[in-house]
Amino acid sequence: MRKHWLVGGAAGVVTLAAGLALAGAQDAQVAANAESPETYASGQPIAFPHNIHAGSEPGQNNMNCMFCHFSAERSVDAGIPPVASCMGCHNVIPGANNPEEVDKLRGYWERQEPIPWVRIYKISDHAHFPHMRHIAAGFQCQQCHGEVQTMGVIAERDPAWGGNNMGWCIDCHRQNGASDDCSVCHY
Repeated sequence: MRKHWLVGGAAGVVTLAAGLALAGAQDAQVAANAESPETYASGQPIAFPHNIHAGSEPGQNNMNCMFCHFSAERSVDAGIPPVASCMGCHNVIPGANNPEEVDKLRGYWERQEPIPWVRIYKISDHAHFPHMRHIAAGFQCQQCHGEVQTMGVIAERDPAWGGNNMGWCIDCHRQNGASDDCSVCHY
């Protein structure tokens, strides 16, 4: 009886390993076939105009950053909205300025695929920036990300962003009475 369990267990391990290898190969193939940021005319898979959505000028929608980046106030990451959130509005709003971009959005929705956004803002992997702590301290998104509500499609960081420069972060901590102990950001 013990021999059957060993044979069955070994067969199960081999099957699991083969399945994982196949899944990894499929993921690699999908990644190889994915468009690179350079192939997007706007630098993003959908030319998302932040100013139209978040701007306060006539014809703009004055949406709060937290409407789309809903996890910023309760998570380390600000989050990217799921396609369903976008379609919540765009099921009834055709996007008069850029209907072709809304058509791309609709395509992701119909295929049940996430939008492969190109990441713009990122700090070094050895440092941590917990969004929720900064939001809880009363900081506005614009203090780090620039005047996003005036920007069209964001394809590169706003020059105001100093997140690649530790001195910029330390200066901000000191100006605002926050700790500048190494373990605050490097944990």
